Amino acid sequence: MLARLLFFCGLCLASQLAMAMTIYKSTDANGVVSYSDRPSKGAKVFVFQDRMVERLDRQVYLDIKKQKGVDVVFARNDLYAPVEVALAFIGTSNVRGAPSRAIRRVLPPRSNTRLALLTAISRDQPLVYSPQFQYSLGDPAGTAQSYRYPLPWRGGPFRLSQGANGQYSHYGPKNRYAMDIAMPVGTPIIAARAGVVVKTENSQSGRGTDASGNFVRVLHDDGTMGVYLHLKQGSVSVREGQRVKVGSPLALSGNTGNSSGPHLHFVVQRNTGEGLVSIPYQFNQPLGALPNFALGKQ
Repeated sequence: MLARLLFFCGLCLASQLAMAMTIYKSTDANGVVSYSDRPSKGAKVFVFQDRMVERLDRQVYLDIKKQKGVDVVFARNDLYAPVEVALAFIGTSNVRGAPSRAIRRVLPPRSNTRLALLTAISRDQPLVYSPQFQYSLGDPAGTAQSYRYPLPWRGGPFRLSQGANGQYSHYGPKNRYAMDIAMPVGTPIIAARAGVVVKTENSQSGRGTDASGNFVRVLHDDGTMGVYLHLKQGSVSVREGQRVKVGSPLALSGNTGNSSGPHLHFVVQRNTGEGLVSIPYQFNQPLGALPNFALGKQ
């Protein structure tokens, strides 16, 4: 079982050859799943994905108060973190007060901020407009401070199965500097840096409906955020708005979402003014890498 796990996680390490190599997944009559770089009968191409998708539309949204001939447009942020927003109006008719350029603001945590006051040019006619609302977690004015992260788990030793710029799934702006650490399901995951829990997911089983699986997002004092992904269903032990310190229990490791096997996906992100991006970070002690089993190297 351990050998299969090591082989499976080792597939992620072929970052330099990933664009040229295809991995195949097959299941035999006994339900045993195998992975190989060579196709076999009934095998299907396995696509590694670690895309981060967080639904915020129920926590960051427009709140429009309508009176006769007047619309007051608020942006509501129910998160325990600042949010950068942009609001534009298109298709306007009979509207006064709609700016020609997008309104940009940083909304404080847990706030309701007025962005626009729209009035009817002719009060006996309706206001006609279509709002375009965009938002991104975090305040781009923040400056990341130097920090070496203690290992965000208890137990081990565990090894790196995919590092920064890994071509299987660590190539997008949100995950470029992420690290995947192979570990058994149920390993205690702890906070690697103090901060406030701003977003959690705890209900997914298996691949689930969210590529990130179950996760915990922690906002640090310098505006950066640490995200712990693919956690075990029902294991998240913190709530949104809770402050945690280094070593505080967060959850148990799992294999949920678009996971390439049992592991912890840990990434540090910040808002750069164009949305969240991952930023480089270092652990405070060396972390070995798994050998590339996919190419038969020990």
